[in-house]
Amino acid sequence: MQITPLGDNALVLEVGDVIDEPTHRRVQAAWRALTAAPLPAVNELVPAYTTVTVFYDPWAAVQAGAPEQNITDWLAAQLRERLKNPPKTEKLKSRLVEIPVCYGGEFGPDLARVAAQAKLTPEEVIKRHGKAEYLVHLIGFAPGFPYLGGLPKELQTPRHAKPRMSVPPGSVGIGGEQTGIYPLATPGGWNLIGRTPLRIFRPEQHPPVLLTAGDRVKFRAITPAEFVQLEAQEAKLQAPTSKLQ
Repeated sequence: MQITPLGDNALVLEVGDVIDEPTHRRVQAAWRALTAAPLPAVNELVPAYTTVTVFYDPWAAVQAGAPEQNITDWLAAQLRERLKNPPKTEKLKSRLVEIPVCYGGEFGPDLARVAAQAKLTPEEVIKRHGKAEYLVHLIGFAPGFPYLGGLPKELQTPRHAKPRMSVPPGSVGIGGEQTGIYPLATPGGWNLIGRTPLRIFRPEQHPPVLLTAGDRVKFRAITPAEFVQLEAQEAKLQAPTSKLQ
């Protein structure tokens, strides 16, 4: 375990150096331990592929006993002690979330590109993409955007050299060794192979995201007609926006 400063109000706790499931479990264990027993002055914990970034309030740290000239070393020592004897937490089980996807056509304009890169037919790309089970390593880039590990090697495709200015919400893309789902209309350079009618970011609900780190994901191919039907059902589930009086 290595702890390094990040600016003047954060520390990066590194628990591994490769992106794999064992490292993910260590990241989640550290994040859960620090969440279960919060450290003084810490106001946010951000888990990533191999790290947990610890954001803190320097003034609150001083009030909690940290020397003004050596806050980072004081907080790093607190982190090491807490992770040496972590509080007992309930072992979390991974959720398996099924994501319906309409592949190709207007929903997946880059399906042919991925197929050509893999030297497969588009139908075989769909089959292999849907057969794999993916691990949500982290949420980032945009609210609710899941970075999914477990993409079959043959489907790995380089990002576009020139990103699109706007990617439709729900788009399922491949970027290098990863696959993911765009929750909002944002710029993006991943290869779009399909789209889900499910809303990945739902700010009116708690939690506001469909997927969280540690979840597992399976994709299920659907037809355009099923897409329209499920999209209508999603719209009905969305809470109405309150009107100003």
